Amino acid sequence: MAEDTGTAQAARPDERIRALDRLTGSWRVTGGAEGTVAYRWAAGGFFLIQDVELEQNGQRVTGFEVIGREKPFGAKRPSEEIRSRFYDHQGNTFDYVYELDGDTLTIWAGEKGSPAHFRGTFDATGDTLSGAWVYPGGGGYDSVMTRAG
Repeated sequence: MAEDTGTAQAARPDERIRALDRLTGSWRVTGGAEGTVAYRWAAGGFFLIQDVELEQNGQRVTGFEVIGREKPFGAKRPSEEIRSRFYDHQGNTFDYVYELDGDTLTIWAGEKGSPAHFRGTFDATGDTLSGAWVYPGGGGYDSVMTRAG
């Protein structure tokens, strides 16, 4: 049995969370929603924060999203899935699951496997993410994010 030296190793964000680093910075959004989004890491690097300023269907959409693994009080380990919650200026909350596989980002609305989702691909430089939001019954739209800073 190892001796406890009183120096517990600090928890560190895992590679799947760190892979989302390619989102950090400011982006110009075009397509079915127009405006800007910006991603930044919260202290510690476990959560990515997205600030949103968009217009969609003539409506202003502003808010912020917290993206990371859930680890409720008392849990020994964080969730397997990378989850998020978006909070908008009208008091709504929306839950998502993020999945990054190579250059393909999928954002599932609600739960993984949902028929409502975004799927996009980063270009070779990582400065453009092109894809589409898909909604059951139609109403989806193309979306392109271009790095602005």
